[in-house]
Amino acid sequence: MSGSNKREHVRTKLRADVTVSHPELGDLNLHTGDISDGGAYILSEGHQLPPIGEMVSVQVQGMGGGDAPVVKMKVVRLDNDGVGLAFVNEE
Repeated sequence: MSGSNKREHVRTKLRADVTVSHPELGDLNLHTGDISDGGAYILSEGHQLPPIGEMVSVQVQGMGGGDAPVVKMKVVRLDNDGVGLAFVNEE
């Protein structure tokens, strides 16, 4: 791979409604900017987001057919527009 964009997983632009839950910040209703097999980029939409290294729970909303699973994710990147989250393997 060349340049500074050395990503392990291909990102797919996708706007989905998600609830991001954090013990100190509560539940935030936000939207994804993109997703990949390794994680997701969540748009901040003016909300304060947890710092790098923090764990959050994420649930996709409005999928139909019942509630989507709640997924544990780790904050791995922050910028002015949002937060990069990586899936966490729970074993």
